Amino acid sequence: MIRSAVLATLLATSLATHASEEAHAKADPAKGKVIAETVCAACHGADGNSPASANPNLAGQVPEYIAKQLRNFKSIDGKPALRNNAIMAGMAATVPDEEIPNVAAWFASQKAKPAAAKDESKIALGQKLWRQGDFKKGVPACAGCHGPAGAGLPAQYPKLAGQFPEYTEAQLKAFRAEERANDPEKMMRMIAAKLSDVEIKAVAEYAAGLR
Repeated sequence: MIRSAVLATLLATSLATHASEEAHAKADPAKGKVIAETVCAACHGADGNSPASANPNLAGQVPEYIAKQLRNFKSIDGKPALRNNAIMAGMAATVPDEEIPNVAAWFASQKAKPAAAKDESKIALGQKLWRQGDFKKGVPACAGCHGPAGAGLPAQYPKLAGQFPEYTEAQLKAFRAEERANDPEKMMRMIAAKLSDVEIKAVAEYAAGLR
C-alpha cells in the first residue's frame, strides 16, 4: 500500500510538471513584453524590477504564481475578486485572460535586481524562522515551501528571495488580518496568524537577503 501511494504521488508530480512545461511552451514572452511595457511598467518596471518597495518585484518570479495573482485580481461573473486591491483590479481588467500566460512568462524570464535586508538586527530571528520555524507555536519553516534559498517551487509557491522586505511584511500582515485571502486551504493565513509583528519583520528582512 505504501509503495502504491508513493508511486501515485510521483505520477501526480510528474503530470503536474508536464502540464507546467506545456503551459510554458505555449506562452509567448514577446507578447507579454508589450503588455508589461504599456500596462505594468509604471508600478513594476517594464522588466519586473519595481521602482518602489510598495509594489513587488516580478522579475524572475514563478510564472504560475504571477498568472494566478493576475486572475485572482479579476472579478468573475460579477463575483468579488479573490484578491481585493482596487488598483490591481483595474490593471488586471485590461489584460485579456489569454494574454495572462504571456505576461507571466515575460516577467519570469527577466533578470531580477534583488532588494537587500535593511535591518541587520532581525536577521538571526528571520533565519531561525525560515530554516526551522517555531515548533512550540506550530509555525513551519518557510523553507519547506519557498525553498532554502527562497527560490519558490514552480507552479506552487512563489519566489521570495530578494523581494522588498516592506512588501513581504505587508503581505504577511494582510494574511494575518485576513485582508488577503487567496491562499489555498488558508495556509498562509493560518501561519501568519501565529506570527508577531517582530517575527514578520524578521522573516521579511531575511528573505530580502536570500539569493
